[in-house]
Amino acid sequence: MKNTIIDERNGWEYELKGEQYYPTGRKMRNGKLQPKTVDKNNEPEMDVFIGVWGQRHAAFLKKHQRSVYDEFFFSGKLNAYLAQIDRDAQEMFDLLVRQLAEQESVTETMKAENQIEWVRRMNSIHNRATEIVN
Repeated sequence: MKNTIIDERNGWEYELKGEQYYPTGRKMRNGKLQPKTVDKNNEPEMDVFIGVWGQRHAAFLKKHQRSVYDEFFFSGKLNAYLAQIDRDAQEMFDLLVRQLAEQESVTETMKAENQIEWVRRMNSIHNRATEIVN
């Protein structure tokens, strides 16, 4: 058996791992194997940082909505999608922390006067904001 094959129907390259072929993320375009996944404009997908929120969403999609995950992966849009999810979730988290801290009068003055109480309240706010964003 060959270690790598290219599917003639869709142009994707697959690599043999154990007894099964898995996609490598590379695709044939104009007779040439591209270095990595490409989008519809034939430009390589940007390497972007995927933070904790994007990673959690990717895990959720893999477990509960595999077809959606595969669609993004094979179209070459997964990283861009996860990066956008990560940015949006991080903005929501930051906003929630600020709003909850303001609502509960957790200020820098409190931090200077009673650090233990400030840490306790901020941990509570952080945990609640995390649950809301999740």
